Amino acid sequence: MDSTDPHATPTPATQAGREGLEALLSRPGKALIGLDFDGTLAPIVPDPEQARAHPDAVPALAALAPKVAAVAVVTGRPAGVAVRHGGFAGVPGLEHLVVLGHYGAERWDAVTGEVTAPAPHPGVAAVRAELPGLLDRAGAWQGTWIEEKGGRAVAVHTRRAADPQAAYEALREPLAGLAARHGLVVEPGRLVLELRPPGMDKGVALSEYAREIGAGSVLYAGDDLGDLAAFTAVDKLRSAGVPGLLVCSGSDEVTELRDRADLVVDGPPGLVHLLETLAARME
Repeated sequence: MDSTDPHATPTPATQAGREGLEALLSRPGKALIGLDFDGTLAPIVPDPEQARAHPDAVPALAALAPKVAAVAVVTGRPAGVAVRHGGFAGVPGLEHLVVLGHYGAERWDAVTGEVTAPAPHPGVAAVRAELPGLLDRAGAWQGTWIEEKGGRAVAVHTRRAADPQAAYEALREPLAGLAARHGLVVEPGRLVLELRPPGMDKGVALSEYAREIGAGSVLYAGDDLGDLAAFTAVDKLRSAGVPGLLVCSGSDEVTELRDRADLVVDGPPGLVHLLETLAARME
């Protein structure tokens, strides 16, 4: 790639990825752009409440979104939180954007500005009530942090613990047991363990939305273990004849995603550059 050319696009390492990119560029009006939020559009920070989209992300999305069928931000966060932290509301050019929050259980549409969602799973409230005692018994309370996710999920972060990886490993088994007792599952991530209802993941959310809009090609970009389900969904769409491009927002913490990606970019800044070059080439 010629880094001096603002229209130059990184070249995927795989044939399937190159075919996916070509389909995106040749028929942009049928393209679905799927994006994770934390670690992809927004840099990872110690306190998730302080996470904000890269400053150039919204301008890049506003340039790209009118040229494609849809842009879907697919996140484990509540949809409204992702909208606020992303700065997506009321932005001209983002009329084709939706946020699929809580792995698709919630949906915010830029056209209406409204969030639609079913009732929360009762197991989430029960798990939240038991978490402080469990963390204390596990000897992992100090430095861990509980993130509320709108009553639809709860996450335990260990990034601020004295030994983040040790705390993470110590909590995996007890949290799995707690989740199972209340009909939930544990979603592992980058020094975070999320307890949420089963049956919904980023792959399901992406696949259902792709079918809904009749996507002719799909790009999905993510950075964490929860994004593997979306990668698998794109692989299934490819098998069904829908070209796709898998993008890893580069992380040394999650090598599984990097190994499966067609294209690796340098975190949120690299992802923003990719979005900018796609928009420029779709002129």
